[in-house]
Amino acid sequence: MEDLKLHGFWFSPFTMRVVWTLKLKGIAYENIEEDWVNKSPELLEYNPVYKKAPVLVHSGKPICESMIIVEYIDEIWPHYSLVPRDPYERAQARFWVNYADQMVPALFAALYFKCGAGEEKENPTEKIWEHLKVIEDQCLSDKRKFFGGDTINIVDIAFGSLFKVLYTIEDVNEVKVIETEKFPLLHSWFNNFKNVTVIKENFPDREKMSATIKSIIEKALASS
Repeated sequence: MEDLKLHGFWFSPFTMRVVWTLKLKGIAYENIEEDWVNKSPELLEYNPVYKKAPVLVHSGKPICESMIIVEYIDEIWPHYSLVPRDPYERAQARFWVNYADQMVPALFAALYFKCGAGEEKENPTEKIWEHLKVIEDQCLSDKRKFFGGDTINIVDIAFGSLFKVLYTIEDVNEVKVIETEKFPLLHSWFNNFKNVTVIKENFPDREKMSATIKSIIEKALASS
């Protein structure tokens, strides 16, 4: 077993990205579950800039930021490649990974919307739908099984973690976000993705995740 440790939060979509990558490649690692409120001294030392998880520690050296970690893992352990080798395809994949990360503010705005951050504001679900429409039309118009074609790649990892958040938004806000009629290709893709054995076995429980996220948001709003 390599000297490999993962500091993360089990409910974090960003930690999920790293866990899925490690599991898809069959890489053994030590999982260190961090406390959301009282982060370990090691985590703060490994990531002094952002002070957040996930952090992968390989032979004592920390790597931060989820998709940077995913690419690092793919370079060190190249079997079951997740990053396209063709330069153009690799550039396209990185473009959509970046697009996935640009969706994050809208997702968190939606989570806070129903939890008391001001229901007089415009419903952020509309913004999420705009993003999903772009993905539906631009990424999956050829009806491929995964963003990577027949196998999972980094784009699937990036978007898959955010879809887990979308389901949490549905539970917390009691609103349907991923409407099958509006986004049939995305719905089909996500069913393909979540039913891959490794993904299914490492998918956080929906009810537990929704309850945990709701509790974190309510505590954050109460202390603000």
